[in-house]
Order: sequence, then C-alpha cells, then structure tokens
Amino acid sequence: MQDRTAVRQAGLDWIAANQQRLSAFNAEIWSYAEPAWREYKSARAYVDLLRAEGFAVEEGSGGMPTAFVATWGKGAPVLASFAEYDAVPGNSQQVVPYPAPRAGLHPYAAGHTDPHSVLGTAALTAILAAKAAMQAHGVAGSLKLFGEPAEKVCGSKPIHAAKGYFDNLDAAVVWHPWPSNTVTAETQFGAYWSAVISFEADAPEQWIDPGLMPIEGSHAAARCPGALDALCLMYTTTKYTKEAMFPHAGSWTLNEFVLGDGGATSDNLTPRFSQIQYSWRSSSLAIQEQIWRVLANNARHAASITGCRAHVRWVTKTRVGLPNTVMTDLTWKTLQEVGAPVYDEEALEFGRQMQRHLGLEAMADPFIASVTRLTPPEDNEAKLRAGLPPWQKHLSADDYVEYCWHAPTVRLLAARPRLRSPSASYVYPNWTYNALGGLPAAVDPGLFVAAKTMALTLLDLATQPDVLAAAQAEFRDRTGGGVGGSAWVGPLLPADFDPPVDLRWPEYVTTPRGEEWCIPTPHVGTGGGEPI
Repeated sequence: MQDRTAVRQAGLDWIAANQQRLSAFNAEIWSYAEPAWREYKSARAYVDLLRAEGFAVEEGSGGMPTAFVATWGKGAPVLASFAEYDAVPGNSQQVVPYPAPRAGLHPYAAGHTDPHSVLGTAALTAILAAKAAMQAHGVAGSLKLFGEPAEKVCGSKPIHAAKGYFDNLDAAVVWHPWPSNTVTAETQFGAYWSAVISFEADAPEQWIDPGLMPIEGSHAAARCPGALDALCLMYTTTKYTKEAMFPHAGSWTLNEFVLGDGGATSDNLTPRFSQIQYSWRSSSLAIQEQIWRVLANNARHAASITGCRAHVRWVTKTRVGLPNTVMTDLTWKTLQEVGAPVYDEEALEFGRQMQRHLGLEAMADPFIASVTRLTPPEDNEAKLRAGLPPWQKHLSADDYVEYCWHAPTVRLLAARPRLRSPSASYVYPNWTYNALGGLPAAVDPGLFVAAKTMALTLLDLATQPDVLAAAQAEFRDRTGGGVGGSAWVGPLLPADFDPPVDLRWPEYVTTPRGEEWCIPTPHVGTGGGEPI
C-alpha cells in the first residue's frame, strides 16, 4: 500500500520543479490567441508536450482537427481532466497597462479573456504532476487529458461525449478561472445550444416573369427578396417573438451573429445565401427546446415569404450540470490545504498602472478581495442562489457539464485577478481584464493553486478507493443507476454527429499581404472609414 503523504508530496514536488516551464507554456498559448475550431498552433503545442512526457495521444479526436485525447497508464481508476485553449474574437490585447491590440493585425482579432490559456495549462500541470507521482510510487490507474477546442461555443465536449470518449471514466476533476477560490456545489451550470440557420435563394429567376420587366431578364431576378431579406426577417421576427420563447423566467439568454456570405462584390444580383447563428442558454432542457421551437418556426416563415429554403446546422447541444457532494467536499478540503493565491509587487504595480492610465487613484491593493481568500462552497452557493427561484437548479452555461453525466465530476474555481472598482457604479473596460490575463505575475498564482489542488485531488482518488467508491455511489443515486439509469440524461447530439469545423469560423490567414485576421488588416484604425 502506498504512503499517501509521500505520493501527494511527489506531485507537489513535480509542480515546484516544473513551474517555470509550465508558466512559459501558458504564455505561449496566450500569445497564439487562436479562436474556436482554429486552435492549430495551440493544439500542436499540447500534443507535442504530452507525447514528450510519455502520453499516448490521439489527435483529431471525434473528427475535430484541434481536439485530442492524451492517455497515460492502464487499468482503473480512469481519472480525467481537460484543457481548453480557444480565444475570443474582438479581444486582442498586449500585456501592457493601456489599451493596445496586438500589432500587425486587425484590432478586432482574437484574444484570451477568461483566459483559457491558463485553464488549459493548469489542467495540463495537474495531470503531469499526478502522472509523475503515480509513476514514482507505483500507484495503479490511468490518466486522461482531453484537449477541448471551441469552448466559447461549447463545441467539443458534447461531441466527445456523443462519440463515447467519456464512457469509461471513473471520475473527472476540472476547473475554471474565477473571481474567487471555491468549489461548485449543488447549483451547477445550465445548458447551451447553438445552431446556424442558412437561407438559400437557389432559383431567384423564378420569382418574377422577366417578360414583364423593361430590363434584361437576368437583372430582373434582383427584385427577388432573396437570402438577405430572409435573414433580416428572421432577425426581426425573432426579436418580436422573443418573449414567446419562455417569458420572464429561468435566467435564459439568446444572442445572434450574422455570418458573412462572401458576396460583397456581387453587384446587382440577388443575395443567394445568408447565415445567422443563434446561441441560447438556460436552466433546463425544456426551456432550450421551447426556444428552438420558436426559432425553427420563424425560420420556416422567413424562408417561405422570400423565395428561399431554410436549413439548420447544429453547432452544439449541452446538458445541465450534475453535482457530486463527495467530490466537492474532497476538492474543497484540498483547496484549503493549498491556500489562496498570493500576488507579488509586479502584479500589483501593473494593476496600479492601469488605474492611473484610466485617471483613477492607484490603490495599494488594486485587486478585488475575493482573489486572495478562500470562499467556502456553501457561501458561494448562497451567493449564486440569492436571486434564483427555488425551482431553478442551474445558472448560466458551460460545457464542463458533459462530463458530469458520465462520471463523478467536480468543478474547482480558482482566482484570476480583477481590478477593484473605486465605486459601486464603476466598470473597468475589457482590455484591463485581458491584459492581466497575459501577465504571468497576475495569472500564475491562481494557475498553480488550481494545478496543485487538482493534482492532489486526482491522487487522492487514485489512492483512496473508498472515497472514489462513495463518489460513484452518489453518481449512481443521482442518475437512477448510473449511465443509462432512470434519471440519466444521455448526450443530446447523435453518435454520428458531423463536427461543424467546416463552417466559416473566424481565423488567422496568410495572404500575399502577410498574416492577417479574417478581417484584412487596415492601414489606419479598424478600416471602418470616415464618420458619417
């Protein structure tokens, strides 16, 4: 029988010895700033590092080019975590205490917000530390690190789940950067669905008899309402019918984004093709279904009155989170051992410089108080539930929930700093949050608190079979018998789901002009032109 104390210390020792290397890896991923489904350099960096560390890596898992599954060890228990590494369009920022998008690219290029560079690196560190300790002390079991692209559209985890990648997991330990240090308890995150609706005017020439027009027949077809009109009708109709989706309840949200059709130089011709993406989140699958019924009905009507055909391409469908008290208690106990992040003068002065740039008085401690203390799960739970009706068990949305239905899963929250507001009504601009996310002195403390906590939790699960058994018993109880049980919710996507990697997601491109964001790099400003 292994000495549990020695096993845990071996994990911590590995992190201490490799902290500088993993900090540099995080900075590397942050610098790539690759958006959803297009994280080519980031995924490559993970795969190469994991293989060098002795992991077997499946690249392109689930049919997703920037996803992977890295496995070490053999046999039970099979313990998992995941890395994310996608950035967010419109959030480009350098690591400087003033607004400065990255040079040489369009100002609205991508940047890390949460940041997922930190999320992924901490999970990677935890898995590598657990592997080193298990290997050194002969601890039985397997470790899996999933590379999960496109988290900002909750893209890959539902696909991995649908295709069976989570079927044999015994437990999962995951985390997210947060304004506090705690563990998610009973109130878990809700569901997120996203779909791209396309309108196609495939025969605009049939809209009108060209013989009735005193102009060339081919140009008469331009009078067809076409795909652009269908999209506009879809947009406005949905705005008018929004309350019919699920009125005044459930903390649900719906947002949309119009995708370009490549027809900008098609003069005096009917717009043939248009696309609009809808993404919605809510606290229950029933609300998600109701929202989709309204969207689908609106799309059918918009198409029918504009001479178009409507299609839907699903991007994702997630479930809602399933809590596990045993896992929460185990992780919270470990987080208390590790302690809260501590920020040095470099991080604090960077925060003060941003405050001065914004015309504020610099504070001795410019960060919010919750990042340097621990928040008990019950206090975090009370704060989450303060404004929720009793029936609502889920809030917001995040795709970690997919793991919850296949194995006991815990979600750790560890701090990344935010600036302290000088007044209750003051809101800092987003660039401050993004700039802090790229500063090692600001993010490394939370990164390694998360990594240590997750590594020790993984090692506790591997060396304490009674604790793991209790977590699995609770999982079976909550699902009515485990996977396939009476209360279990299976993947919402089919096993043969075609990952939407071929859609027109934004990305970096190389042209004769050089490397650019998907929007050409302007000579001055954003390229928007003169004020009107």
